[in-house]
Amino acid sequence: NSDPIVIYLLRECTSSGFEGAPVERVMTSTRSAPRRLWLALCCVLPVQGFYLPGLAAREYQAGEGIELKVNKLTSVKTQLPYSYYSLPYCKPKGKIIDSPENLGETLMGDLIESSPYEINMTVPVNCKVLCEETLDEAKRNQFRSMIEDEYLVNWILDNLPAATRYRNTSGPFLYTDGFLVGIMQNRHYYVHNHVTLDIQYHSNPDKYEGFRIVGFEVEPRSSGAKDASQACSPDVTAMDIDAQDTIIYTYDVKWTYSTTPWAYRWDAYLKMSGEKIHWFAILNSLLILIFLSGMVAMILLRTLHRDITAYNEVATAEEAQEETGWKLVHGDVFRRPYFSTLLAVSVGSGMQVLGMSIVTLFFALFGLLSPAHRGGLLQSVMLLYTLMGILAGYTAARFCKVFEGDEGRWKFTTLLTAFLYPGMFFGIFFLLNLFIWGAHSTGAVPFTTMFALLVLWFGVSVPLVFFGAYSGFRKPSIELPVRVSQIPRAIPEQQWFSKPLFTSLVGGILPFGAVFTELFFIMSSIWLHQFYYLFGFLALVLVILMVTCAEISIALTYFQLTAEDYRWWWTSFFASGSSAVYVFLYSILYFSSRLSIDKMVSTLLYFGYMWIISILFMLLTGAIGTISSFFFVRAIYGSIKVD
Repeated sequence: NSDPIVIYLLRECTSSGFEGAPVERVMTSTRSAPRRLWLALCCVLPVQGFYLPGLAAREYQAGEGIELKVNKLTSVKTQLPYSYYSLPYCKPKGKIIDSPENLGETLMGDLIESSPYEINMTVPVNCKVLCEETLDEAKRNQFRSMIEDEYLVNWILDNLPAATRYRNTSGPFLYTDGFLVGIMQNRHYYVHNHVTLDIQYHSNPDKYEGFRIVGFEVEPRSSGAKDASQACSPDVTAMDIDAQDTIIYTYDVKWTYSTTPWAYRWDAYLKMSGEKIHWFAILNSLLILIFLSGMVAMILLRTLHRDITAYNEVATAEEAQEETGWKLVHGDVFRRPYFSTLLAVSVGSGMQVLGMSIVTLFFALFGLLSPAHRGGLLQSVMLLYTLMGILAGYTAARFCKVFEGDEGRWKFTTLLTAFLYPGMFFGIFFLLNLFIWGAHSTGAVPFTTMFALLVLWFGVSVPLVFFGAYSGFRKPSIELPVRVSQIPRAIPEQQWFSKPLFTSLVGGILPFGAVFTELFFIMSSIWLHQFYYLFGFLALVLVILMVTCAEISIALTYFQLTAEDYRWWWTSFFASGSSAVYVFLYSILYFSSRLSIDKMVSTLLYFGYMWIISILFMLLTGAIGTISSFFFVRAIYGSIKVD
């Protein structure tokens, strides 16, 4: 019953009534032969050892102790996490024990520590006093600052985050991750110092012994009692930090039996009200795709076919003297563009991002990057980006040979591929980390982790880039259908609306239009600390984006060549890559309309990371556009007779 690796298998077994059944019953009770084999494998074979570490169900016996761990304090208003014990909360007796964290958790600023809360399976607790803290002015100021910035407390019990349930006016209850440190009303600050822990559990004596935790809700309350005897009285007033010198922390524990199986326990956290919006976004993207496909089909089947037929006919002397259209520039169409090395590096880096995205989504679709595995998604992205350096080096070297031949500067190109964009990203990340460190936030990445990132870069990514470039340069050059003339042809004067800058900016609207709705949910996941799990939608959007980028770049490249302008290389890159401009502009709109950030460090953090995301999006879309246009141009010039 591993979550989420075998969640689908469990549901198949449970719904079919075959969980733990003999093989003979499974094989004879299902009509479909493939489904019989599938159910036999999922219900009988992987009962032992199909778990990922930390994601297997754990059974607790009655009275057994359960550890409640505390995590960072978070706020969508500042985006700066802080340690739980940076506020005057009760500390455990003895030493605070830190939990080991993976690379993704460290980069996200997680700080998981032990707590003094005592919880025993199925043992209720009523108004237990945890500790009493004395408030001075410094501690009051800490609480005021955290309450004004709407900081949330994050706890973890049996790998489930604490959730606060609230009623949705249009449907069932919804959950928010964590609970508020306190609330502010009429310039008075009230601290949530009493919590009721509502722990849901499930049991199935026929399948396992003990109890499994399937839900963890927290109901916070502010209690201004002056002594422990009145702490949980329903008549006690709220705890105003300016009116009292001491604060008493208390808690209740209640146990609720739930019919929810362990495999479904994350469903409450992952409920999203935007499913219809996702389908609308997919429909919108498909309409854009159909429009572009129709345009490209018209180019290929009508205009291009007519042009090729006309060019291949035996021309009269007058017709031969007056050639027009894209055939006229056949001697310049593969001429080396300005800043060709930068283009090769950009396309190679874009293929690195594309490869990382495809493999990440592949694993996510199989449930390997569940929210239950904290930091798993970010860690996977970092590692896969490092490993895809081999694809970046290979692609850059292949384009270097197209531009410069066998004598090309492939070593210099490889060095730029290994260091230009990764160096830019690391430099921005390092500067932002200095600002976060100056704010004393746990979001500051330790220098040991920074060193580990450098080891990944220099020890893994750079050698893979060189290996990929070496492999790409050893392969024969891509054969071009026409030779490049020695003297460049004069380019006719272009109308303002047909110049590459304008056409590229217009072209970038369509790829952005295909993804902007999904972009909203991704940004909400990053900046509003929401769970994102609809990777099926995201995979479909990625496919639509790839096709859209290829088609818009092909269409604009063709129109540019028809106007006898052979400088199509950078146009093909920015025809789709300019969509990153709209991504960054959208991030400005999102910042002003959805977020309430007003601190300088938080603003720098937001726009610094959105700049990195925009550059990554430009590389991905630009690489798709350039490669698609290259093979399109190569195909059409290979279809005509050239003297």
